Amino acid sequence: MSQQLPNEIYEAVTSLCKTADELMAQGTIDLAREKYKEALRLLPADHRQWEASTWIYVALGDLNFRTDSFERAFKAYSNAVQCANGLGNPYIHLRRGQSSFELGDMDRAADELARAYMGAGLDIFMEDDPKYLEFLETKIEI
Repeated sequence: MSQQLPNEIYEAVTSLCKTADELMAQGTIDLAREKYKEALRLLPADHRQWEASTWIYVALGDLNFRTDSFERAFKAYSNAVQCANGLGNPYIHLRRGQSSFELGDMDRAADELARAYMGAGLDIFMEDDPKYLEFLETKIEI
């Protein structure tokens, strides 16, 4: 269960993440990564209890996934799963599955992609490369 962050921390975290999102859009990847990490460091002790940590780790995962840093992406999404409302989140499971696929861990890819499918249906696969859904179709009945 997540808690509410104090307003000043929430505002600072969202501001840093907005800056990081803008830097990512401009292609300034390393600086964007640092801003996300800075936002994580602002969270109070046991940062995993805060929902903000979930979306910051997802943002870090997305940054790494888009730059083909699949090991880093998988690690960030794995951290997100351990945070408030992360476990069972279809998007996080989708990205963990896709990262696993790209890393050649097909058993984990199948498991994670199946979790994404069970949580969100076919729609979650529609904006990504069809290879992930095609792979899943060889593992489960869709």
